[in-house]
Amino acid sequence: MTAQPIGHAHAARRKRRRTIPAGPTRQPTAAVPPIALGPRPSFAALGVPAPLVEALARTGVTAPFPIQAAVLPDALAGGDILGRGRTGSGKTLGFSIPLVARLAGGHTRASRPRGLVLVPTRELASQVHDVLTPLAMAAGLSVCTVFGGTSQRPQVAALRNRVDIIVACPGRLADLLDQGQCHLGDVEISVVDEADHMADLGFLPIVRRLLDDTLVDGQRMFFSATLDNAVDVLVRRFVRHPAQYSVDPPAAAAGVHHLLTISPADRTAVVAALAGGNNRSLIFTRTKHGAQRLARQLAVARIPATELHGNLAQRARERNLASFSSGAVRVMVATDIAARGIHVDNIDLVIHADTPAEHKTYLHRSGRTARAGAGGVVVTLQTEAQAREVRALISKAGVVPLTATVTPRSAVLATIAGPPVRRVASARQPVVDAEWREAIAMPASGGGAVALSAGYRNRRPRSSRR
Repeated sequence: MTAQPIGHAHAARRKRRRTIPAGPTRQPTAAVPPIALGPRPSFAALGVPAPLVEALARTGVTAPFPIQAAVLPDALAGGDILGRGRTGSGKTLGFSIPLVARLAGGHTRASRPRGLVLVPTRELASQVHDVLTPLAMAAGLSVCTVFGGTSQRPQVAALRNRVDIIVACPGRLADLLDQGQCHLGDVEISVVDEADHMADLGFLPIVRRLLDDTLVDGQRMFFSATLDNAVDVLVRRFVRHPAQYSVDPPAAAAGVHHLLTISPADRTAVVAALAGGNNRSLIFTRTKHGAQRLARQLAVARIPATELHGNLAQRARERNLASFSSGAVRVMVATDIAARGIHVDNIDLVIHADTPAEHKTYLHRSGRTARAGAGGVVVTLQTEAQAREVRALISKAGVVPLTATVTPRSAVLATIAGPPVRRVASARQPVVDAEWREAIAMPASGGGAVALSAGYRNRRPRSSRR
């Protein structure tokens, strides 16, 4: 098959409502076999329209990843899709290409988009938007993001200007529907990205409501790193006889994994030793205050680190992510919003400074490194008291780590961190008095973090109070 020009080659889907008969619609997702890897056809051979092939080439994408090669023929033909693959497997292009190709040439009315992508986080919305935009421009379509934490006025203006595709977080989109600023009755193609994470965050009721407002016989595509029972609730309600694809087993985790046992008092110093090398490092904490505190502690240790968590304004989140993505800052401290909500190439080291709550979170955090076949290292820190819980979690994730008991000066830390880089004083580092220095010496999590958040919340160092 050769590349075809964009147009209405496909039959237009009927826009009248109909009732989907009750009953099972598919086999359990656990039965989905992995995609067999082998020689991959070109985008053109898969039926991708010529303008989109050219747009992909301009961004340096010339050959499809396995999940793209598997999904595109059915998706371009208008079929419903269930796609599973770990982070970095290429799911975003897997739905972006058919979304744009099938909407090209149509007519969009004011405040009534025809394409909808639902995502769980603002960061993921921005990154999906960045992938969609060059394709949409090549097809004469427009894209905008819809999420909270920022003014809704630009979003409403884009909708009134007849934007074709919206990439939205469920909460803000539901608000705009309640205000009458947006209507989903013309949505022909709906995508739910990171569907299981949407369920984990409690978005299922809102997602069901939003999908209920779209065309009943519209195309639906669900993509995620894991497709579990929580996602089945949406699938049974909205999807009919989907084509199902899996790039790899749900428990796949690439890279080299280390499980390091530490003393609680050594946690910050061990993290600093790991982050002090020449690797690009992403450090995970469980709480927003823990992320703020650990970034501050690293700055005191003369390791500049940026932050990503829910306490930051949207502009600050975008600025910090941009500085980490560009390499201006080598270290980022983040909560689990970064476990699935960011795409940054060449992250060398992932550090679980606080152990994740469940094995799926471990997999998604760890998937920030060793993406698309590249190398990477994952380090999990545990105390002796946490050992049984953490080992069970890692075992459930299908990982067999290298284990060691370490102190801040252990040779294994230097091996993992790589050659040390010159430590520099951060331009934003505060003058540290004795009380602040004592607080920084506390553990990065647990009782010390609680004490810090209670005693220092909304305070500045004495030297900066004027």
